[in-house]
Amino acid sequence: MSNTQARPVESERTSLKARKVSFSWDGTPLHWVPDDPFATHTINVLHLLLPAGERWFVHVYRQALPLVRDERLRADVIGFIGQEAMHAQAHDEVLPHLRRLGLDPTPYTAQVDWLFEKLLGDRTLPPGRARRWWLLERVALIAAIEHYTAFLGDWVLNATELDRRGADPTMLDLLRWHGAEEVEHRSVAFELFQHLDGGYRRRARTWATAFTALVFLWQRGVRFFMENDPTLADGRATFKDFHVRGRCGVLPSTGDMLRSIPRYLSRSYHPSQEGSTEQAVAYLASSPAAVAASLAEKEAGAA
Repeated sequence: MSNTQARPVESERTSLKARKVSFSWDGTPLHWVPDDPFATHTINVLHLLLPAGERWFVHVYRQALPLVRDERLRADVIGFIGQEAMHAQAHDEVLPHLRRLGLDPTPYTAQVDWLFEKLLGDRTLPPGRARRWWLLERVALIAAIEHYTAFLGDWVLNATELDRRGADPTMLDLLRWHGAEEVEHRSVAFELFQHLDGGYRRRARTWATAFTALVFLWQRGVRFFMENDPTLADGRATFKDFHVRGRCGVLPSTGDMLRSIPRYLSRSYHPSQEGSTEQAVAYLASSPAAVAASLAEKEAGAA
């Protein structure tokens, strides 16, 4: 079972709910970070990975929910499922807009769908130990992935360089609404893993798998976008491009990403120590999409 863990910061807890946001992409250009297709497409990989990935999160957590014996955690997992389902839908709705702009992501998203539905999907296993083992492996993988979605959420909430460069406000709102909810629910996946298993060796092993897979999929996604961008004659993507833009503030810095590794692998790790729920909730209270969703919900309730 688990080793000694840091206690969650109680002030960082909040009631989780899905916000039924919607976005209009009619005015969003292909390179929504002006004059920087590499930064644009590096972030655009989220639209390729998240719809299938977050639907997979929801599928796995619905299987895990009957095993949860703590009522507060159970409520958090239900809230997490609602938010993740909404994230998948919101990013999925960007893809038709990319097609209209001449960049069809279907060849790449088909591969991502195969990864989550087949390779990481349900397996024909006998009831008992084998089936529980595969469920716990996937719960641990999600905890590791959520460490990085929270990292990215915290980054985009503070990425003022994107505003300074005139990044498309609708895309920024999508990313910051999503990022704020990732920070808001950043403890749920780890606490579910701790509740059901918590073994340090499984945590470290699945972190290595998740990190390797994310790096591989992300660099392939960036290369796919750059090579198929109809406006680019020579759409190359290199690590140097990523590193330089990280130093400029339009992408996460290489150093920050590397420093996040030992934090997750620390035996005293708890996600509540990272990011700020206060900042996340403050953004959600001002996000144009989240505010519109809240007003629509109130109007529907009053009708």
